[in-house]
Amino acid sequence: MKRILLITTGGTIASVEGKNGLTPGISDKDILGYLPEFKEELLLHSMVLMNVDSTNMQPEYWLEIAQTIYNKYDQYDGFVITHGTDTLGYTSAALSYILQNLAKPVIVTGSMVPISYWETDARKNMMNAIRVACESISGVYVVFDGKVISGTRAVKVKSKSNNAFRSINCPYIARIDGSEINYLGNTPVKQKGTLKLDTSICSNVFLLKLYPGITPDIFDYIKQSYRGVVIESYGNGGIPFEKRNLLPKINELIEAGIAVVITTQCLEEGTDLQKYEVGRKISKKLIISSRDMNTEAIVPKLMWALGKTSNLDQVKKIMETPVANDLQNQENTWAVL
Repeated sequence: MKRILLITTGGTIASVEGKNGLTPGISDKDILGYLPEFKEELLLHSMVLMNVDSTNMQPEYWLEIAQTIYNKYDQYDGFVITHGTDTLGYTSAALSYILQNLAKPVIVTGSMVPISYWETDARKNMMNAIRVACESISGVYVVFDGKVISGTRAVKVKSKSNNAFRSINCPYIARIDGSEINYLGNTPVKQKGTLKLDTSICSNVFLLKLYPGITPDIFDYIKQSYRGVVIESYGNGGIPFEKRNLLPKINELIEAGIAVVITTQCLEEGTDLQKYEVGRKISKKLIISSRDMNTEAIVPKLMWALGKTSNLDQVKKIMETPVANDLQNQENTWAVL
């Protein structure tokens, strides 16, 4: 008999109408009450960990979720986390780094419409998430709209539609048709080893999106206030060096021991700092290239790396070395569903 633990954290799936609009307000037992009864081979337990809109999700809450899974790990075969959609991608990626050597599935899901509404997508997503949590796979995955996505590759690309999430620069893991889970490649390998809870997190990370006209002065503020910065550059990794030249200030950050990660504003295909002059000028020894990772994974991974060390060589090594469930360096192809 499979034993699954449902951990609720709030979000749209648990929301009710309040005087100022939708707000999380129903319990884990309420959520289960909207689902059909399960067959005898499944034992489903549930608990409320928090009840927040995912806009209010914090790195400290990631640690609470991870700690709960760690504490309950030996009691269950799989875990389902219900979560608001706005920061779901950040949480699923963070859990992929914090929970090392996972030998069981941890499934993150949610909905675009509250579970109490007639037209909700919550019941479908919940049932699918529970099905995947019963599989003999390991790692963190997002299950949404009939798709299974690696926890480090889920990006919310729509604000209202049920098919809100895409797998970026990585194939979808599986598609769910009714009660059937159809893997789109090889079934994910079940990891072996002892679960490790790695809670080293430094949240002093700044995310900067470039735009025409941005001034170099912003980096003075970053240098005084943060230990790392993720720069969403243009295209393949271009940084402006004419008129408002950002390069000297970025070099100052590195000299001050601030970790600098270069990513792209483009969703697909990643960076290549060697292709254009605007990229090569920033391609220095201690600049960290995000390659084809998405921002939702880069930010928590940088927090996780900075929680371990202040040495920029070591931070760069951690950031550019794939860990379990961190699918860097994949071919830039993916299943279109």
